[in-house]
Amino acid sequence: MMKKITLICFAIMAIAFSTNAVAQDNASASVNTTANVITPITITGGSALSFGDIVGTSSGGTVTVATDGTRTASATDLTITGTPGTVSAASFTVNGADGYTYAISLPSAFDISNSGGTATMGVGTFVSNPDATGTLTGGTQTVNVGATLTVGADQAPGVYTNATGMTLTVNYN
Repeated sequence: MMKKITLICFAIMAIAFSTNAVAQDNASASVNTTANVITPITITGGSALSFGDIVGTSSGGTVTVATDGTRTASATDLTITGTPGTVSAASFTVNGADGYTYAISLPSAFDISNSGGTATMGVGTFVSNPDATGTLTGGTQTVNVGATLTVGADQAPGVYTNATGMTLTVNYN
């Protein structure tokens, strides 16, 4: 009789545990799935980076155009003329999603050459305003870029340009 009671208790316990296990296997929940597609970031070029008119000297030097379009010369004998010609920082317009921030990648140093292509000057030490990152207020922002031009000793006269242009890259943060 004891064996029957033990077997019955064992059977009842087995049924109870298997019922609990089955009940746990049938639990479920759900959540919503969402996505937000934002406006792609774009950039367009505006004004060119222009160092203006420079009188070359026997020792050379540098001319810097700041992000606000002002320019300075490093050497007293390197003359930036009173009639400067066109002097401007480069400008770019960035467009995208309102309130988003983005990273600014400045160009690498490059050379510009005269119309005959035989003489060059280096352009480098780029700076931007805003510096490194910007915020798209109203979905747009202007980025101004300045740089330094290295003028060689007895630099050949002429109009100097680069055939590939100057590229600024931006990416959402």
